[in-house]
Amino acid sequence: MSVDMQHLAINYIALTDSGEHQAHYRDGLISSNVAVANLVETLHLAYNGKPAKGYASFNPEKSARVPKALADWQADQTDFLGFAKATTDALVVELSQHQLPETGYVLLAHYRYLASDYLLVCLLGSKDHFELSEQLELATSRHLDIGRMQLAARLDLTEYAVNAAKGNYISFIRGRAGRKVADFFLDFLGCTEGADARVNSQKVLASVEEYLGAAEFDASEKTSARRQVFDYCEERAKSGQDVVLTELSAVVDPEQSNGFLHYCAEQQLDVAEQFPVEVKELKKMVKFNGAGGGLSLSFDEKLLGERIKYDIKTDTLVITGTPPNLRDQLQRFSQGYSAFDQGSE
Repeated sequence: MSVDMQHLAINYIALTDSGEHQAHYRDGLISSNVAVANLVETLHLAYNGKPAKGYASFNPEKSARVPKALADWQADQTDFLGFAKATTDALVVELSQHQLPETGYVLLAHYRYLASDYLLVCLLGSKDHFELSEQLELATSRHLDIGRMQLAARLDLTEYAVNAAKGNYISFIRGRAGRKVADFFLDFLGCTEGADARVNSQKVLASVEEYLGAAEFDASEKTSARRQVFDYCEERAKSGQDVVLTELSAVVDPEQSNGFLHYCAEQQLDVAEQFPVEVKELKKMVKFNGAGGGLSLSFDEKLLGERIKYDIKTDTLVITGTPPNLRDQLQRFSQGYSAFDQGSE
């Protein structure tokens, strides 16, 4: 088990008939067992798997409800159950003030992963599942809808304790619902956004490309380096960890492990010593894709210049060899589907 569960609290927020938010509290924490540990690990992996995240830190000018509750818990002035109740109350207040109709289960999970302590806070919906007994009796059960996790944030308690001044110890899911929901969750936590993972990823992309050109890597070496950089960054992002510049430098150029590091300093490239990245943005290192005007196209970077040629003057792509399933469709369309049907008889 990669995740070591410490505490898990679950409350519920509902809407009354008059449209007001109301919290329902569980009397105690969820007892630890294998199933609960699996749930926390599932939450951890689901959160890590969300591609678009923002990073933030507490702001004294914002609501102090959650930071104060956190401080009371860490100072042993209250237990985790009391912290969970205070945090749920703060969420109810923000939902009401922002006039959002969100309801669901409030999960607060304190766990350890690798060398860090984390606190995951999320508001999850639920969905009904249908079951059949051996006697074919129909029954329903309610399941947490973890796959649609959108309102969630995670605090790196270890980073917060030892390096709070650096900021960005809180990450949150940006989600598909727009800025209003993201702003609401930041207000609930009492924090403001800091490092932008998307911007960091763009800096990495540009800086690595500059270095590969300056170091005179040939085409195959560039392709290999891009793949290694992407794999490293993807692994760090999936584990919920920042990219470390010294490690990245060794990945970019294993023969000169500090080469990229020195290049960034010499060229005064704005790359931090440690930073979060967005995997979706870094995919541009290893794959080209685009859609528009009825055309959707995606291919690996290594194919450009080999099976795929691009003429920048005429904006033309020439593809040599097509995927078997696409080739089959094109041939059927060109020769007539009936010809294939007759040939198979």
